[in-house]
Amino acid sequence: MKVQQIYTGCLAEAAYYIESKGEAVIIDPLRETAPYLEMVEQDGAKIKYVLETHFHADFVSGHLDLARKTGAQIVYGPTANPNFEAYIAKDMEILQVGDVTIQVLHTPGHTMESSTYLLRDEQGKDYALFTGDTLFLGDVGRPDLAIKQGEITEEDLAGFLFDSLRNKIMPLADDVIVYPGHGAGSACGKKMSNDTEGTLGEQKQSNYALRADMTREEFVKEVLTGLVAPPQYFPKNAMMNKMGYESFDKVRIQGTQALTVRAFKAAWAEEEALVIDARSKEDFAKGFLPGSIFIGLDGTFAPWVGLLVPDLQQPILFLADEGDEEEVVTRLARVGYDNAIGYLQGGFDAWKEAGEDIDIIQQVSAEQFAERVTESTSLLDVRKSSEYSSEHVIGARNFPLDTINKTMSELNPAEQYFLHCASGYRSMITASILRARGFQHLVDIQGGFDALKETSMKVTDYVEQTTEL
Repeated sequence: MKVQQIYTGCLAEAAYYIESKGEAVIIDPLRETAPYLEMVEQDGAKIKYVLETHFHADFVSGHLDLARKTGAQIVYGPTANPNFEAYIAKDMEILQVGDVTIQVLHTPGHTMESSTYLLRDEQGKDYALFTGDTLFLGDVGRPDLAIKQGEITEEDLAGFLFDSLRNKIMPLADDVIVYPGHGAGSACGKKMSNDTEGTLGEQKQSNYALRADMTREEFVKEVLTGLVAPPQYFPKNAMMNKMGYESFDKVRIQGTQALTVRAFKAAWAEEEALVIDARSKEDFAKGFLPGSIFIGLDGTFAPWVGLLVPDLQQPILFLADEGDEEEVVTRLARVGYDNAIGYLQGGFDAWKEAGEDIDIIQQVSAEQFAERVTESTSLLDVRKSSEYSSEHVIGARNFPLDTINKTMSELNPAEQYFLHCASGYRSMITASILRARGFQHLVDIQGGFDALKETSMKVTDYVEQTTEL
C-alpha cells in the first residue's frame, strides 16, 4: 500500500494518491491531471476511483478530466447530485482497491454531501481518514457555505457537523492518521494548523471542536463565531464542480498563446480584457503597463484573483517571467478563471522596446517613511481587519484589500496615500488597482509593517499594540 499527499501551498489544498496491487485512487485532485497520471505511470498502476469529499468551493477539482482520460469512476458520498455520470456511494459502503479497502463515511455539516474516506490496510486495520473539509488539524470545516434560503441554515449545518464528528469520526482509534483537505491559509476554516497531517488522538486532545464535554449548542456557537464572509468565487467554483466545466487542456492551449505587442494591445481593447502582471512586486514597481493589475505569482496568486475579479468569464491577458506562462494559466483555472486568452510575448521588455507608455509605483523604505511622516499623512493599512486590530501604526486607516471593490469610493483620488501590508505583496496589489482607477499620488512602503516594526526606535510613537478582538 502506498499513500501520498500532494500539497499545493498556493491554495493550501491537499490531494491524495493511494495505490495497492496496481489499483489507484485519487482523492480531491486539482484541475491539472498530469501529476496524477505521472504517478500511476511510475507505479504501473491504473486509477480505479476519483473520490470527491464534496463539491469544493475554493477550487475547481480535476475529477472530470481525470475520469475522461483514465476511465476511472468518480465517487461521491450520499445525497450528492452531480450533473455528470458518477457513482453515489451509500453511507458505510466499502470500496475495494487492490488489497486495501476504503469505507465511505457520510459526514454532512460542511455541506450536505460531505463525506470522509476511511482507509483500511491489508490486514483490515483502520489506517487513515481522508476528511476533506469536515475535519482539519486544529479546526473543522465552516458550515456556512451551503446554506439554502428557506431550506437550511448555517445553524442546521453546524448541528449536522457536530453529529458527524461525534458519531462517525471521534469513535475511531486514536492512532488513525488524519489527512485533511486543507491546511493553514485556506478560507474554508478559521484556525487551521500549519501541519498537514496528524493523528486523530492528537485532534481529540487539541482541536477545540472535538472537546469531549462540548454540548451541541456550545459547538454551534463556537464554530460559527468569527467567520468572515466567504470569497465571492466560492459558490461559483462549487457550481462548476457540480455542473461540469471546460477541459483544462483546452483552457491551457488558449491561455498560453504568445501575443506580440500589437496583438496584445488589440486583444486588450477588443476583448475588454483584464491585464494581470504576475511578475514580482519589485519588478512591477519599477515599470508596468498602465492599467494593468499586479497579482504576483510568487504569492497567493489564485485566491487573490478569486477575491478581486468578480466575473469568472472575464477575458484575461497577462505578463509573466519567461517560463511561468503555463503556471499562470494553471493557477487561474484552479479557481475557475478559464478565459485567459494569451500573454505578452517578450514580457515587459518587449512592451518597453516597442516605445509604449509605462508607469511606475513610487516606493519608500520604512526608515524614509518614519522620517517624513506627519500628523496629516494619510497611511492606509491594507491588511485584514484582524491583523490591524492586533497591531497597527497609530493614525493608520484600515483599508483591507479584501474589500477594495466595495470601499474604493471612500478614498479621494487627488489625495496622497502611503500604503503598507505585512510585507509588501498586498500593498502592491492595492496600489496597482488604485492606480488603474485614476489614483496618481500613491507611495508604497517597502517591507510593509514588518519593516516598520524593525524601525520602532525611530517610529515608537506610531506603533500601537492592542489586544486582538
